[in-house]
Amino acid sequence: MNKQDNRMNRRDFLKIVGISTAGTAAALTGCSPKESAETSAQNPVPTGKMTYRNFPPSKDQVSILGYGCMRWPTLPAPEKGGNVIDQEEVNRLIDYAIEHGVNYFDTAPVYVQGWSETSTGIALKRHPREKYFIATKMSNFDLTDFKSSVEMYHDSMKKLQTDYIDYYLLHSLGNTGKRSFQNRFIDNGLLDYLIKEREAGRIRHLGWSFHGSKEEFDKILAYHEQVHWDFIQIQLNYSDWKHASGRNVNADYLYAEISKRNIPMVIMEPLQGGRLSKVPEHIVARLKTRNPENSVASWAFRFAGTPPMVLTVLSGMTYMEHLQDNIRTYSPLVPLTQEEQQFLLDTAELMLKYPTIPCNNCQYCMPCPYGIDIPGVLLHYNKCVNEGNMPQSKLDPNYARARRAFLIGYDRSVPKLRQASHCIGCEQCNPHCPQYIDIPREMQRIDQYVEKLKQETL
Repeated sequence: MNKQDNRMNRRDFLKIVGISTAGTAAALTGCSPKESAETSAQNPVPTGKMTYRNFPPSKDQVSILGYGCMRWPTLPAPEKGGNVIDQEEVNRLIDYAIEHGVNYFDTAPVYVQGWSETSTGIALKRHPREKYFIATKMSNFDLTDFKSSVEMYHDSMKKLQTDYIDYYLLHSLGNTGKRSFQNRFIDNGLLDYLIKEREAGRIRHLGWSFHGSKEEFDKILAYHEQVHWDFIQIQLNYSDWKHASGRNVNADYLYAEISKRNIPMVIMEPLQGGRLSKVPEHIVARLKTRNPENSVASWAFRFAGTPPMVLTVLSGMTYMEHLQDNIRTYSPLVPLTQEEQQFLLDTAELMLKYPTIPCNNCQYCMPCPYGIDIPGVLLHYNKCVNEGNMPQSKLDPNYARARRAFLIGYDRSVPKLRQASHCIGCEQCNPHCPQYIDIPREMQRIDQYVEKLKQETL
């Protein structure tokens, strides 16, 4: 059968995968559950010690730890196949977060394949509105006309069960062409509309999130003179500070330019989608030698929270262990010393020797019309790179062990029908990737590597 005939429609895809890939989320949203549990046994979770940031003229006291609602926990859907959001667990996580001082919750219409705003709204509605700040986004990537975009804005408030949004973002700016800032917000008059909504108080703070080129960043930032951006969300971590991947801009440049204009920043990807908590063993040892009691992830969160213009640092915390570990880190935040910051920048240099693919498991590329678990494939590849299970030749002393680990692990983490071999190179995923990964090229490269390992006899 021709690969072109294997195309799945969305309904068939959802029967297989549901609304999220629960297995991959475990590896990406902070330190591992095992590591967190061990830390938890030694260090109780503080209450009433959360660090808050305030940037006048806003009176908001915002928790330095923000809850990213992109990776809510899921359960198998009864009698339907796939997964559904575990609302009871979402409620428990949000209750615990608020109890321990977290008050910033970041969602979007596209998160968890369209269900995050509804689930987040259900959980938050059980608390007094003044106890939390809601951030959501205008994710008008494809439907850029004025009417559809305004409908998305109003739908967000309905799903979140609120009549105002504290922090509203123009989502993922930095593209060119159809998905450009100009096309999505200027030519259609949408930015003018959102400014009026801010004047009316239905939007309290207006900002934008960024993934893209330096030229696009500079152009959008220049609008500050006429718009007065209230905040900007950027990707910042100790790896991207000097070594951002793809078309993304180094975080040190982004931070410096925004700081010049005295605009507070919301930080996303402090762990690079979990990659900074799943580092090679010798990097783990390097970090643990300096601070054996705290998690590997805590180093990255301290780095992200230390710069003074940071308002809050987002973390997509799927598990209670992740939430508890991050509360420990930020209750209170102990800012990094200059020596510790340099130690982490040196660590980032060492990590460049491990050529992982910059997938942050954002799921924007999903669902694949051919059923491929794109994040699952990339995560397994990255895991094997970090663990040294990437055999290249029979002359490698650990070839047999590494070959077996890669192949068995691949089949266990990604079902055969959802592996890279089913990619036909349609490129529908590429425009959605904020890290600018050439996904079909990586699928082909990984598939060729898998076939090479399978065909070699020991």
